[in-house]
Amino acid sequence: MKRASALLFFTSTIVSSASLAYAQHATVDDQELMTKLRQAAPVHVLEQATVMNTGHDGKMKVIQEGNNGWTCMDPGGAPMCADKAAMEWVEAWQSKGPTPQRLGFIYMLSGDNGASNTDPYATKETPDNNWIKTGSHVMIVGAEAKSMMQGYPRDAKADPNKPYVMWPGTPYEHLMLPTK
Repeated sequence: MKRASALLFFTSTIVSSASLAYAQHATVDDQELMTKLRQAAPVHVLEQATVMNTGHDGKMKVIQEGNNGWTCMDPGGAPMCADKAAMEWVEAWQSKGPTPQRLGFIYMLSGDNGASNTDPYATKETPDNNWIKTGSHVMIVGAEAKSMMQGYPRDAKADPNKPYVMWPGTPYEHLMLPTK
């Protein structure tokens, strides 16, 4: 129960700071969410993951208690599954806290809706924030990931069809690995 409460608080933080597109994103019923999540991560991850959905009141709720350390959700229409270390990284990013000294992994096999590649807190595309949309990908996050980033492009105008470092030069830089 303690874990579920922490997840509710944490994912509410994600949702509250998500883009305007999220605010306009219609809630989906639990069955529809599960269908979307099956396209976002391998089934073996989803089957035992904690699954969160947004209620009609805008608050996150646990619809499936998990036991494998993964959390799956659909913030802003971009379904994802993150391991425990990745969830800690996202929490640090959302709270502008220190990056955890762990390596985390996030599946986003359905792709994303786009984000600034220079400003981790941008909520919409502007002419100067290097908005980038990446199709099917996985993310390697956390301070431990920095050693893996050597040799990968750090250009703010990255090619989303090739591996690249997102948010280069920020505490929340991470490795984006397209899968197709």
